Amino acid sequence: MAKRPRRNHSAAFKAKVALAAIKGDQTVVELSERFQVHQNQITEWKKQLLERAEEVFERGKKTEAGPSIKELHAKIGQLAMENDFLSVALGRIAEPGAKK
Repeated sequence: MAKRPRRNHSAAFKAKVALAAIKGDQTVVELSERFQVHQNQITEWKKQLLERAEEVFERGKKTEAGPSIKELHAKIGQLAMENDFLSVALGRIAEPGAKK
């Protein structure tokens, strides 16, 4: 039996196969023949889907929480640069008045 070249399946394909396995209308052997995927792979995708299904509903909550850490760090950097610029600019303005 010749070894088949490695294939990369899309997330949509994996979800379709895993959902079919969860549905239970066909055996894993039948699904393996139908989708041309090894039985162990179908079992693994089904397991992953069942373990991580909760994340689908959690993601909506996380996006509403506010800006990301990366965005906040960028804003902090911007504000630090503005502070530095203004302190230098104000120092230049204050110096001429101090010399009088």
